[in-house]
Formats: sequence, structure tokens, C-alpha cells
Amino acid sequence: MKQTAGLIFRSMILVLLGVAVGLLINRRSSNAPADDSLTVYDPNGNKLEKVMQIVRKKYVDSIDVDSVEGVTINNLLQKLDPHSVYLHKKQAQSLSEKLEGGFDGIGIESQLLRDTLFVTQVLPGSPAYKAGLPNGARIITLNGKPFSGTHLTNDRVNNAFSGGNDTGLYVGVLTNDSKDVKTFRIKRGHVNLSSLDAAYITAPGVGYIKISKFGTTTDTDFKASLKRLKGQGMQKLVLDLRGNGGGYLNTATALADEFLPKGRLIVYTQGQHEPRTDYFATDSGLFEQGKLAVIIDEHSASASEILAGALQDLDRAVIIGRRSFGKGLVQEQFRFDDGTALNLTVARYFTPSGRSIQKSYKAGTESYKNDLTERLQKGELYTAQNNLDDSTFNMAVTYHTTAGKKVYGGGGIMPDIFVPEEAAENSRLVLDLLRNQAFSGYVVERMQNVLKNYSTADDYLNFFSVNDVEFNRFVNYSSALGLIKDADMHELTVNKPYIKTLLKAQAARFKWGSEWFYRTLNQNDAGISKAIAALN
Repeated sequence: MKQTAGLIFRSMILVLLGVAVGLLINRRSSNAPADDSLTVYDPNGNKLEKVMQIVRKKYVDSIDVDSVEGVTINNLLQKLDPHSVYLHKKQAQSLSEKLEGGFDGIGIESQLLRDTLFVTQVLPGSPAYKAGLPNGARIITLNGKPFSGTHLTNDRVNNAFSGGNDTGLYVGVLTNDSKDVKTFRIKRGHVNLSSLDAAYITAPGVGYIKISKFGTTTDTDFKASLKRLKGQGMQKLVLDLRGNGGGYLNTATALADEFLPKGRLIVYTQGQHEPRTDYFATDSGLFEQGKLAVIIDEHSASASEILAGALQDLDRAVIIGRRSFGKGLVQEQFRFDDGTALNLTVARYFTPSGRSIQKSYKAGTESYKNDLTERLQKGELYTAQNNLDDSTFNMAVTYHTTAGKKVYGGGGIMPDIFVPEEAAENSRLVLDLLRNQAFSGYVVERMQNVLKNYSTADDYLNFFSVNDVEFNRFVNYSSALGLIKDADMHELTVNKPYIKTLLKAQAARFKWGSEWFYRTLNQNDAGISKAIAALN
């Protein structure tokens, strides 16, 4: 049950946040004309808008109109499909920032601990990085006024650091190395975000690249990493798409183009009001010959499935892992003048063999949200045969790759080589610790002196391990925050090795960045081991 609870949390995020949607962006805005009348009957009018006008003018209590409108519109959209959704302004802005490759600000990740803001990561190349702000700093003053200890909230923090580009602020901080407040002047600016989490040589001649989403800069970032790894002797590649909820359709096709020869069909889309559109590979691919393995899991969705499906259908890559999410719907975004947006499903996509990857949503949105939980309960994440026994795949219609291998449609990409889920990854306790930032909080407060003992990331990776003393300190720290209770002791014991690995990985990320988080986490990863074996 605890594993099930953890998976519910992860699958809810994927569905409710739109699985990053395989988006087609439409720059037009939509705005209904103003109308002050309250006439309800209008055979040619917009009944929904009329109702909202009446509510605004006549309802007994004050209301958040934007919130009510959002709920009303989403109730309508959920009758259509699970991925058509209305986005409030902050949601639309957040999604845009994630996929557009950056945001405006000073470029830090932070965490509130005991009414003090700690800097947990200074993003490379950001204004804060250029100003010399260190990781682990405690922000004491802002623009010469007290900041720490002033009843801080996340909203207050966001408001305090927001502002126009090229505007400056003065940040007074304390570090572990000094008892004196040091002030940094930081000029706000654009902060670039890469959608590549890691790119390194993982075995002799084998490169590893992990992509977290398909944004506007993904192909550019991928090409740069690919060239660098080739220069280091890479001949084969492991591409990790686990946990990748998707992104832009054209980015997925651009990535596929890197691996496929000119003229090969990558994917096609079609809808009631959208004619069939085919996407073909060009002659610009940088890795059309080397052996390729792609790792997916139940949280790989949308654009991830486009890429994995094309490479599988065309026998270009071996697919490793577990059946993907099953999201084969394409959304177009309609933006409104007030910053809100509508993501509307306008087409389905089909792999080169003609497969639709979209799983059924005929049973309704709630059933759709619970699909991953049901897959866990049926044991699908732990044995390969339970995948194939699913009724979704016992269908009359069969599909084949260009070489004649049987593949499956109707509910995600089925891997060629199965890798069972690690039970710890779905642990309710572990997910609670991650969600409440217990690992990053412990690192920034308790492990900075430990990290000083390692001058290089390689030394840390090879020689540091979280011993039982450090583990127990982390348990006590998390217990004091109310995150670990007596009832969690059995789950804590069972998941102890994985928690130690996460703690080591988070500390690596704190000092050396995202890539070293994954280098640490991947040291004993079964999926990567099977991928490397499949390439030999």
C-alpha cells in the first residue's frame, strides 16, 4: 500500500500537469467581447460566459473569479480527454519557462529552513553565478533590510526576487566559512536552463545522455553534448528518457532526426480538423550509424514515446526498461490576453508502423489517473510477462517493425528488454522525503563540512560513502521535521541502501551540479547495465 501511495503521487503529477503534452504552440490569443447585460436567453450566445457574468454580479459572497472560471472550464475539458486543460497564469508561465529553456531572475534554487532562505544551487552562467554567490549561503538581508527571520513564505520569496531584467538587488549572506555578512550585488537577467541532465562516458566507448524534457533548446544542447562525447571516444550511446514527460513535438522529431537517415518517416499526426501531417528525417543527423539503446519507464510520455516509438519501429535502437505512459494525443496551445492558456487536444500521433500509443480514457479521467497504480498492483512493473498479459495488448491488430519484429500499440511503448522497477523508487516514505526536500535540506545544513574533504567530484564519487552514522543523523534530522515516524521504521530499514544513495547523490549535486547527481545515482543502475550489455 505504501508503494501504491507513492506511485499515485507520481502519476497524479504526470496527468494533472498535462504530461508536458507533446505541444504544438499557437501564438494567437482568444478573448470574448465584453457584455454588461444579464439576459440569460440568447440562442446565439455563450451560455458559459453568461453564467459567469451572473455569478460575478449577483453571487452572495465574494469569490475568486479566475479560480471559478478555471474549474468550470476544466470540468468541461475533462469531458473531452484527460490532456485538454485550462492553465491559470502561473501554470502557463511555469510550463512555458520549462519548455522555452529559461526564465528571468537571478538564477538560484533555494529552500526555506527555519525562516531563513538557503541557496541550494547557483545555476551555472546565471547572474548569481557571475556575481560569485556561493552554494549553501544563508540569505540574511535583502537590499539592506532584514530578510531572514521575517516570517518568510514561498510567495514572499518569489515576490522579493522577481523584477525586470537589468534591475539590481543587494543580497547579504552568511556562509559556513564566515560569521560576517557579505553583500553581493546581483543584476537580474535571463537564466538559461538545459533540458539535458547529464552527458558523460559511462563505459569504454559508451556515452550516456539523460534528457528530462523536450524543450526549444534540447536539440542544440544534445548536439553539443554528442560532439563532446564523440571527442572523448564515444562510439555507442545510451539515451535515458526515464521520467521524461514530453514537451514539444518538433523537438522530438528533431532528436529522432539525429539518429535516422534522410527520408525515413518519424511520426505522423492526424485529427478531425487536422489533416495528416508527416514528419520525415533529413540528412543532418549526427549519430546515424552508432549502436543506440533508449531507456524508458512508466513515466516516459508523449514526446518521449514519439522518439522511442520511431526508433523501435525503424529498428534503429534497442528499447530498455518498462512500458511507457501511453500518451499519444497532441495539444495546441491557445493563449489568452490575461496570461492564461488553453491546451486543447487537436490530433493523435502515430508511429511509423501506424501505432497509436494512446491508452484508453473511455472509463473517465479518474480511471485514467489511476492507471499506473493499477499497473503496479497487477505486478506489471516487476515482471515482463505481466506486461504482455494485459488485455490492451491482446488485440487483433498487430504491428511490425521494418525488420518484421512484432510491436504493440494502444497503451505505450513496450520495451524490447524489460527491467523491473526498484521497489524503493515507489516507497511512500522516500517520496515524502523527496517532496519535502529533506535530502537537500540535510546536505545544505549538515554536510557542507564533509564535502570540503573532497577537492574533485571523481574523488567524492569513488571514495565517499554514506555510513550508518551519517544515515542515522539524517534520520534524526528528518524525524525532527516530522517526516519520519515510529510507524515508518520498517520501511526505513528496507529502503536504507536507496536512501543512502539518494543522500550521496544530492550532496554531489549540491557541490558539483546536476550531472554528478546522476553519475552518483547511476553507479549501480540496472537499466544502464542492461543497456550497455545490449550494445555489446
